[in-house]
Amino acid sequence: MRSFFAVCMLIAAAQAKPAPNVRRQVAASANLLTDISTISQYWGQISPYTDNPEDYFGVVDVGLPNGCQIEQAHSLQRHANRFPTGGDDDGGNDQNFAAKVMNYTTANPSSSFTGPLAFLNSYKYIMAQSYLTGLGASTEFMAGVTFWNRYGRTIYNASVGQLAYNASFPNGTARPKPVLRTTGQSRIENSEINWALGFFGPSFQIVPDPSLANATSPFNVVIIPEGGTENNTLASYDSCFNDNDATIGYLGDDDLFKYIPLYLANATARMQQHAPAGFAFNTNDSYAMQSICAYETGYIGMSDFCTLFTQDEWDGFENTLDIEYFYDYSFGNPTGRAQGIGYVQELLARLQHQFITSSNSSVNSSLDNNAADFPLNQPFYVDFTHDDIIVSVLTALSMDYFRNPPTLNTYPPNPNRPFILSHMTPFGGRLITEIIGCSSSNPTAVTAHRTQYYPTEYGYNPSNATNKFIRMRLNNGVLPLNTLRGGMCKNRTDGMCAMDSFIKSQAGAYALSNYDFACFGNYSIPDPTNGEDYDGTISA
Repeated sequence: MRSFFAVCMLIAAAQAKPAPNVRRQVAASANLLTDISTISQYWGQISPYTDNPEDYFGVVDVGLPNGCQIEQAHSLQRHANRFPTGGDDDGGNDQNFAAKVMNYTTANPSSSFTGPLAFLNSYKYIMAQSYLTGLGASTEFMAGVTFWNRYGRTIYNASVGQLAYNASFPNGTARPKPVLRTTGQSRIENSEINWALGFFGPSFQIVPDPSLANATSPFNVVIIPEGGTENNTLASYDSCFNDNDATIGYLGDDDLFKYIPLYLANATARMQQHAPAGFAFNTNDSYAMQSICAYETGYIGMSDFCTLFTQDEWDGFENTLDIEYFYDYSFGNPTGRAQGIGYVQELLARLQHQFITSSNSSVNSSLDNNAADFPLNQPFYVDFTHDDIIVSVLTALSMDYFRNPPTLNTYPPNPNRPFILSHMTPFGGRLITEIIGCSSSNPTAVTAHRTQYYPTEYGYNPSNATNKFIRMRLNNGVLPLNTLRGGMCKNRTDGMCAMDSFIKSQAGAYALSNYDFACFGNYSIPDPTNGEDYDGTISA
């Protein structure tokens, strides 16, 4: 990781196509924003989880058609609220600011911050690094409950009043144990543990059972190592070496630090008005204050830093994070597709009931070549991962809805830009692929949501539901599969795509990733901050 001060040397005074849905109104006034429920919408990938409206991504018809039912679900589940990492644009900057304040107040006990900054006179930075927080654990628990309610009930034809998964068939014989997959990183594995407590329900049985065995017996877990150079589709940067290159892997970080002075100059001047003589605020300090607000709220549920900025300044904060991820992990980075292609290959293998016996990507074929670690025909799959992996998977799929880049030089940014991380990868975010069986090869789209109370509602009959469709949801919002490149899924208005068409749409995905050269090739980026759209790949 590059030095924070080295990055600071890059700082200098330096449109997206509107999304179909109006996300929020941007305040014209410079009044400080104090409503935390609004403020927390602007924290990008460190935002608290909130469901998107089903039509958020522009899909008009979100109901399930007559004669159709969800028969299988695949979830790529992000960990939830964590402490900051040590990165220069994350916890590193936060800790530098906190140390700057404490060093000053310790050395100058008779000088004081005033007004809204008076709390800094006795402030102590109380956060650790990287680990899942208690609020994060509760978010994952709720994600497991929600997955049972939305998918498990109908997939397993739940009995009346059934609260969670039942490890036995109705006749009392044991079901095959589902397999969950996680990386070995602490916050990822802890997310899996808490999600499982919600879905499998051992913590809210009618007859309470406090035994540890009760909490782990209904399922198996595959833990894929993370942190070295091993293949791991859920942490694919480990085996994609160019993602760790000091230039290639940090295009978005460099852009982020260039945007900070553009939107935080006024805020920094406001802070200076309440600073004692001898303490000089800079724009990176103001940026740290915004970041600490989000992290403290995700740790203890509150923060005195949160009411110090305007709505435009919060939108600017989120835009920096959108910039970082678009140019580090999406279409704006040469490794964007390569980092997501491994999970796409695994999804396609599961859809086609195939093991993966050799790897040409981040797939770990020693795990994906057998039923114990990579079961086929499982009613549901849940893989626990990171935010950047979800972004790269959407890129590898060629979901062109998200190809419009965030602005590098306009403030305030367009509030309705398509690539907004708080709607894509908030803490606890999830990309869910639904397999839908239908009696018709062209079922009539249904506009309004309608709850599926039991599997055979609205005319579904598994014996004649021979037509299979794919529908994908990102944090509940139905994704527009008609924007998948190539037009194979363009003929419907409800986000559904015939499975064979979806599979055909991905026929060239691996080749387009140019995995070997993107991850291991010897190439350079001549102008790292020019905002180039690489289409997530690079040619030799």
